[in-house]
Amino acid sequence: MKCPSCGFAESKVIDSRPVTEGNSIRRRRECLACQKRFTTFEVIETVQIIVVKKNGGKELFDKQKLLSGVLKATEKRPVDAVILVDEIEAELQNTLRQEVSSTEIGEMVMHKLKERDEVAYVRFASVYREFKDIDTFLKELNVLKGNE
Repeated sequence: MKCPSCGFAESKVIDSRPVTEGNSIRRRRECLACQKRFTTFEVIETVQIIVVKKNGGKELFDKQKLLSGVLKATEKRPVDAVILVDEIEAELQNTLRQEVSSTEIGEMVMHKLKERDEVAYVRFASVYREFKDIDTFLKELNVLKGNE
């Protein structure tokens, strides 16, 4: 790290602390040439995720939009929607892919809800899979129960 006082290219880290959100680090450094101290911030670089919709359209991943849908499915259920959406966002970031299909995101939500709460799973599935009638709904319930 280049010293802001003398321009020397090397310094040592004296102290490191996470910043409040936890996605950046504040470092106190000391120049090895002039011994002046300065502060730097390191921020985690994230990939801008593009969601490819079913109709072929593309839009930026919107965590709030996903959270809204999951909150509707988990209303009055013992599921922390924020944690679930955070997990999905982290998994998407870890793939390092710039484009992901909305279908893939929907399936990730379905999988996580199925593990946590069957009622929330069926609620989300009814919208996500666009259940047209009661027979489609019953078929999904039978799959969930393991009858099919």
